[in-house]
Amino acid sequence: MKELKIESKLYVFDNLEDTPKDIQKLMQDAIEARDKAYAPYSRFHVGAALLLDNGEIISGNNQENASYPSGLCAERTAIFYAGAKYPNAKIVKIAITAASQNQKTKTPIPPCGACRQSIAEYETKQNLPIEIYFMGEVGKVMKSNSLANLLPFGFDSSNL
Repeated sequence: MKELKIESKLYVFDNLEDTPKDIQKLMQDAIEARDKAYAPYSRFHVGAALLLDNGEIISGNNQENASYPSGLCAERTAIFYAGAKYPNAKIVKIAITAASQNQKTKTPIPPCGACRQSIAEYETKQNLPIEIYFMGEVGKVMKSNSLANLLPFGFDSSNL
């Protein structure tokens, strides 16, 4: 038996103001989307904004349902809309922000497992990594240069 060590490289900004101007704008779009989320059950609002290679910005937010599995996360809402409206465009960057109505969210909130898999699908589809920026309501912003840093051993069409 051999040991396999897996490392991920992420970058941490102390706050949103320390990020590049284009990321501040993209995150502001995600914040605006977050503020419109429909989350009456979890009271946890998430917003996402995607920058496409055609210059378009697509945003989405979480949409809950009393039948919990029927809801959809912010990231997938934005990604699927982008895929439907601009099927040939590539996703260059995604900004994600989350805020709880129960407490101030001070730590960066990464995409959930289902969203990681959806982002991985689009990285594979477009053969281009997607920069991912994520934060809570306030505080640090984390950056990953690719979903592969957040989901090693990803599952894609080559496994089928």
